[in-house]
Amino acid sequence: MRRHTILLVGLLVFFVGIQFRMVESFTLSDFSSRVVSSQIASDKAVTPNVWQATASRKVVSPPRWLGLALMSVGAVLTLRSMKPPKLGFNS
Repeated sequence: MRRHTILLVGLLVFFVGIQFRMVESFTLSDFSSRVVSSQIASDKAVTPNVWQATASRKVVSPPRWLGLALMSVGAVLTLRSMKPPKLGFNS
């Protein structure tokens, strides 16, 4: 991969990690909530009545460690992109 692509991906992942650390929960739109509820309703382990009885908009709470993990991966990718290229000295 090219260095600028790795830098861009690293920065994007890092900033998404910061976003996950700053926000406690996300409220899905009506369409997204229907898609999630249809996916979970197709699963046999979860009863669809639980999802149908709740409000139309779902709230997603990401775990706290997810933000730190994304920030770590983003930092590693960003630093990796700044590594100087190899000099072609082969003997």
